[in-house]
Formats: sequence, structure tokens, C-alpha cells
Amino acid sequence: MSNKSEIKKKYILEKACEVFKEKGYKSVSMKDIVEACEISRGGLYLYYKSTEEIFLDVLRAETERSDRNLEKELAGEATPTDIMMVFFKAQKAEAVGKQACLGMAMYEYYAVKSGKGDNLIRDRFESGVLVLQRLIEMGIKTGEFRCAYPNLEAHSMMYALEGMKIMAQTARLSSKEFDKEIIYLLSRIVAE
Repeated sequence: MSNKSEIKKKYILEKACEVFKEKGYKSVSMKDIVEACEISRGGLYLYYKSTEEIFLDVLRAETERSDRNLEKELAGEATPTDIMMVFFKAQKAEAVGKQACLGMAMYEYYAVKSGKGDNLIRDRFESGVLVLQRLIEMGIKTGEFRCAYPNLEAHSMMYALEGMKIMAQTARLSSKEFDKEIIYLLSRIVAE
């Protein structure tokens, strides 16, 4: 693909991401994406054949972006606690932030497509578990954390975070309630 084509595809994904954040997954049509991109229908079909194909590329791009940002944090001078707070802050922004997020669109997609193909929600969950486990293990080495089972604790934290995201979307979990739960999650591992 030429450089111009790559730029155009990236532009389509950025605009499509905005549409999915605003409308979810089920309500988005190719027409919505055409209008957001201000391109012809044929122009969109040069790159994508369906909203599903676009949505999956949007999810992959968002996951890669998040992973790159976290890797930058891991490579810096920040402590494991600092990095974990950045991770929790990103989770909070997705759950209760003012910005629309892809969370509900992802849940809608996998409710419709359950059992078909890759499950990026599961992949994203497992990626989060690995990040948290790595941070816990680093914190144990530096004396910041105490934890007998880092993998189990990381899974437990991710289950709590995913539950809070769903509650924020469906039962209006407040920012204050989210913070309270984060403090509790951290209290389970912080060395005294």
C-alpha cells in the first residue's frame, strides 16, 4: 500500500473511531462512516468492505496505541506504583471520563458476534493482566508491593476494572466510586 493510501486508511480509522464512540457498534452503517470521512462510498469500499472490518481495525489500532503508551511509561524512570496509577487512570477515563469510549461498542459487537473469530475484548483483558502482573512483580522487587500470587492478583484487578467499566456504562458508576475501588485494589498489594 502506498504512503498516500496508508494516510487515507489511517484517516478513515480515526473518523470511524469517533463514529463508533458516539453511536456504539450496532447503530453504525457504512453511510455514517462515509459521511464522517467526507468521502465517496466507493472511496471507502476501496479500503473496507464492511463496518465490521472497519471496527476490528479500529480496535486493533486503539489497542496498539494503548500498548505503545504504556511501554513508554515502563521504559521511563517511573516507579511501578506510578505506572500502575497511569494504567488505572486510563481505565478510569475509559469508564467514567467525559469522552465517549469504545467500551460499549465493543460489548455490543461481541454480544452479536459471540463465538466468531478473535475476541479482542479477551485479548485486551489478557494484555491488561500481563501489564499488571509485570508491574506487581517489579513492585515486589523494589519493595513497593507485597503479593504472593501476582498473576492471580492481576486477574482479580482486571475483573474488577472490567466490572466497573460495565457499571459505569449501565448503572452510572461515579468517578468518586471508581477512585474508591482503585484505592482498595492498591491497598491489597502496597507494602506497609
